[in-house]
Amino acid sequence: MSIQTDKIKELVERRKASKIGGGQKRIDSQHQKGKLTARERLELLLDEGSFEEYDAFVQHRCTNFGMDASHIDGDGVVTGHGTIAGRSVYVFAQDFTVNGGSLSKTMSEKICKVMDMAVKNGAPFIGLNDSGGARIQEGIDSLAGYGEIFERNILASGVIPQISGIFGPCAGGAVYSPALTDFTLMVENTSYMFLTGPSVVKSVTGEDVDQEQLGGASVHASKSGVAHFAAHDEQEGIDTIKKLLSFIPSNNREDAPFKETEDRTDRTDDLLNEIIPDSPNKAYDMYKVIRSIVDDGDFFEVHAKFAKNIIVGFAHMNGRSVGIVANQPGVLAGVLDINASRKAARFVRFCDAFNIPLVTLVDVPGFLCGTQQEYGAIISNGAKLLYAYGEATVPKVTVTLRKSYGGAHIVMSCKQLRGDVNYAWPTANIAVMGADGAVGVLYGKEIKAEEDPEKKKALIAEKKKEYDDLFCNPYQAAQKGYIEDVIEPRNTRFRICRALEQLSSKSEGLPAKKHDNLPL
Repeated sequence: MSIQTDKIKELVERRKASKIGGGQKRIDSQHQKGKLTARERLELLLDEGSFEEYDAFVQHRCTNFGMDASHIDGDGVVTGHGTIAGRSVYVFAQDFTVNGGSLSKTMSEKICKVMDMAVKNGAPFIGLNDSGGARIQEGIDSLAGYGEIFERNILASGVIPQISGIFGPCAGGAVYSPALTDFTLMVENTSYMFLTGPSVVKSVTGEDVDQEQLGGASVHASKSGVAHFAAHDEQEGIDTIKKLLSFIPSNNREDAPFKETEDRTDRTDDLLNEIIPDSPNKAYDMYKVIRSIVDDGDFFEVHAKFAKNIIVGFAHMNGRSVGIVANQPGVLAGVLDINASRKAARFVRFCDAFNIPLVTLVDVPGFLCGTQQEYGAIISNGAKLLYAYGEATVPKVTVTLRKSYGGAHIVMSCKQLRGDVNYAWPTANIAVMGADGAVGVLYGKEIKAEEDPEKKKALIAEKKKEYDDLFCNPYQAAQKGYIEDVIEPRNTRFRICRALEQLSSKSEGLPAKKHDNLPL
């Protein structure tokens, strides 16, 4: 056997060894926990045969605590390039079978390399996280590695889409990279995120919680809003990431992929002419409106379990990807609160960064009041949404369905925040406040002075009708040019599609600046 043959055999055997990570026993343990391995996840995520692995033979350089006695090629993370539906992406997948997927300096170098390549080549970056956190044996080197990753997350923000899939533990400093990316997905029962684990929480605060209660998928998807998606299993999680990619561009210089459809732009829906209840205090389901107007009724929701009083997500309209923002009257009457404002503001800013037009459906009675909201800074949080719409330069089409009162009217992509095309249904009420509140302010003394109960009731009814007739309609706004048109609800899809077509060549900029100062 020649030397060359021996060398080739060595390469083949070493590559084969690197692909089993920490060994079959640890792979079996991973499967017993209901988890896939790093390579199995990448096989599901990427187009068949498209994966090009980088740095498969990298090993750690640590000599502390006996680490020099154990070296595994790849060092706990699989990195490289591949395609999803034919589109280029860069990826990493942490391998829990190697040192618990803990981050070493060399692991961070591998991850940083593909992040740099993603930015350089204008391709999305996807990280599949499954790690016990920093590799303690490496001390400050591990922390430096996290810092290098975080800096790249920051510099890549708004340049390429960054997506984090949490498929196992993600603790301590490890949680900040996903938090810096655009979208985070978690898997129920097998993934969790927290800064400090249950044992530390117990010793410091006395709280007795388990991992799922502290930082499981259900917690972060519904309470904190850290997770944008919660999948039932890893297959659903991978499918969710792939579908998300179908709505967004590869970088900030491109448009999102066009999707062919046979759904006619002039399709009408009589349901919309009847969906608004006669009573202004009665709810209806905004999802029905959304699915009625988008291509093929296909709406991909983001943050579905968090701040349900506002709906955000992606859809296609006449084949073009759009971001939908809509108040949900069925939850808290569609009122804006702290969480709804944060949720919508972040989504609006993502769409603006990546050239995705915004369609806003408005039915908002105002901001939620009370000490809890005021102490929690509803003012600055509400300002985040106002700021996001005001700075957005992508096409913005707004339709007011029913209520649009006070400050909440301004915040929801009004004409003064550079809304491009603003429509209203005939049922729209665009005013400082509703009739009930307005009458109390305008005629409070007169009503209080009336002692006869029947006359007082009649006086209130008279003044409410007077206010309704004068302000609680879309025509005051239309007369002043604050909305382009009052439209028949059944024609909403057609009017939005035509507006988006008209705005497809829109060009609008911002004043020269180093960066803005968003009210964080």
